[in-house]
Amino acid sequence: MNHFTIATRESRLAMWQAEHVQALLKGLGHQVNLLGMTTLGDQILDRALSQVGGKGLFVKELEVALEEKRADLAVHSLKDVPMELPEGFSLACVMEREDPRDAFVSNNYANLDALPQGAVVGTSSLRRVALLRAVRPDLKIEALRGNLDTRLRKLDDGLYDAIVLAAAGLKRLGLSERIRAVFDTSVMLPAAGQGALGIETRSDRADVMQALSPLVHQTSWLAVAAERAVSRAMGGSCSMPLAAYATLAQDQLSIDAAWGDVEGRLPLVRVHLSGPVSNLDSAAALGQQVAKELIRQVLAQGGKLDHLAATH
Repeated sequence: MNHFTIATRESRLAMWQAEHVQALLKGLGHQVNLLGMTTLGDQILDRALSQVGGKGLFVKELEVALEEKRADLAVHSLKDVPMELPEGFSLACVMEREDPRDAFVSNNYANLDALPQGAVVGTSSLRRVALLRAVRPDLKIEALRGNLDTRLRKLDDGLYDAIVLAAAGLKRLGLSERIRAVFDTSVMLPAAGQGALGIETRSDRADVMQALSPLVHQTSWLAVAAERAVSRAMGGSCSMPLAAYATLAQDQLSIDAAWGDVEGRLPLVRVHLSGPVSNLDSAAALGQQVAKELIRQVLAQGGKLDHLAATH
């Protein structure tokens, strides 16, 4: 039996995720405490993440707690985890993925098609902005920051006609009734890692990795490894209007990726590739092939390579 401390953000969704992992580890015979923390990403709500340092703002304080040995592991929404972890840290576990799709949430409209011309849609994601503009260029898309409850409250206060959220978070918090429609991935391709939980620890913590091994869902890990490889090769960050989604059937991995222009001046670029994979390295290699083709097509239509390589 081991005694572990989980570092977690203090939002309701983050706490649910940490408590979920805590319960699973306790079920395996370990003692587990939680260390709740408020990250810089939770504090800065008046600007887009792409303007203030990216999604890494949600994990940095948790990594400091790991470094200072105040915590042994940290539970993240994988789409919030930077594509490159700092030296000395490892992604120790990817758990079985929840629904990776985006959800349409509205009090007055059944789906995206039902929105009137000029309706106001809230989202914090440049990926969602680009994909929404590709199908409904007439909509007014406005920034939406804050945790899940804050975003829903802003919708209920009438600031938006609809908002787009990750379906996984709503389902995990028992808020499925707020989902009016779930987007097909042919319309709204998910972000890399969306719907998956990733557990981070220090690279030298073999005991933590061993304890987490029963929680690993290899199919999910192979899929998100490919997705994150696409994003990594593209210089992906929250300032990148990039989507990547992979599915595994037998040993065949299929990856779809999309890059869009948030201003709507260039057409949406989409790439699909599939191939056999047997481990994380081969999944990542397929993701790199997707990124290479995506970059080729973006450059061919006049997209800027310096924008593609923008990282935090």
